[in-house]
Amino acid sequence: MIRIVGLGPGDAASIPASALEVLRSAGVVVLHDPSGSFSDVFAELVTMPFVTASDLDPDAVIAAADPDAYRIATDDLVGAQTIPDRARLRQRAIGAQVARLVEVGERLRRDCPWDRVQTIQSIVPYTIEEAFEVADAVESGDPVKQLDEIGDLLFQSVFLAQLLEEEQLGDLGTIARDQADKLIHRHPHVYGEVAATDAAEVLDVWEATKRAERADQGIFHDLPLGLPALAFATKAQKRAGSIGFSFASIDHALEALREEVAELTEAPSPDELGDVLFAAVAVARQLAADPEVALRATAQRFRRRVERAAEAAAAHGEQFAQLDPAAQLRWYESVGRQ
Repeated sequence: MIRIVGLGPGDAASIPASALEVLRSAGVVVLHDPSGSFSDVFAELVTMPFVTASDLDPDAVIAAADPDAYRIATDDLVGAQTIPDRARLRQRAIGAQVARLVEVGERLRRDCPWDRVQTIQSIVPYTIEEAFEVADAVESGDPVKQLDEIGDLLFQSVFLAQLLEEEQLGDLGTIARDQADKLIHRHPHVYGEVAATDAAEVLDVWEATKRAERADQGIFHDLPLGLPALAFATKAQKRAGSIGFSFASIDHALEALREEVAELTEAPSPDELGDVLFAAVAVARQLAADPEVALRATAQRFRRRVERAAEAAAAHGEQFAQLDPAAQLRWYESVGRQ
């Protein structure tokens, strides 16, 4: 059987001893080394360049840096044995690519005039923007765009970690370690003995664990004032719900919404409008829906429908922007919901 050996992140100094042991006992090594990083190490071995899978000897041993080795094992030789095993090779390949991204961040911080002057405070607005662009990409349903935007957001995290490291406040490694530890602690139904059979029970366990961790911080712990209003309202209701202060059902939430709409109708004001929106958030929670996502989706549908209405009007020789509201509404209604 063909074997694929991972040589580490991509430099000769990091080759695992287990990889060298396998390669030195192999007859011929098929070396995939586009950068020439391993040429000195393999000078004593009989090697040949990587060729297409169909041309390989059944007993071939392919050697490549972890990212390339995992790609070959995933794309070209799915049935091949990997050293280390496939799961570990995948982890090492991901780690190598993240480490490369860290190196890029360090180089930009050192050599790019713009990156060099940034601070945590100056970067955060870009981080927020990238998070919203991820949300837009998800809404678009385009996986290529999603991968690209997630990459932009990932680099924001890497760069912010680098800025913290410069202040000797931690680094990406400690951040990843602490996050993994926190997730393990907050998932006792996965890593411990707590039982949770559905998503609702998981959320109960999650909130109970967080309350125990932060018993001295009150009900509304971790409630940043800078959150967007819908997110702030959702999180505030979630915190209150974690101690049982929440609507018992969707019917109760809808009744409260109807009452708030009636009050707004009777006495229109910003305060009454806020009450309606807050009640709508409670309905969203009962539906297990994120009101931010729901409203964004509705706004996108509205945008597309207005654009179609304008196109329909133009096809009949009318300029939508110059029509009176009643005529615009007729075109809007004519295109229907899509």
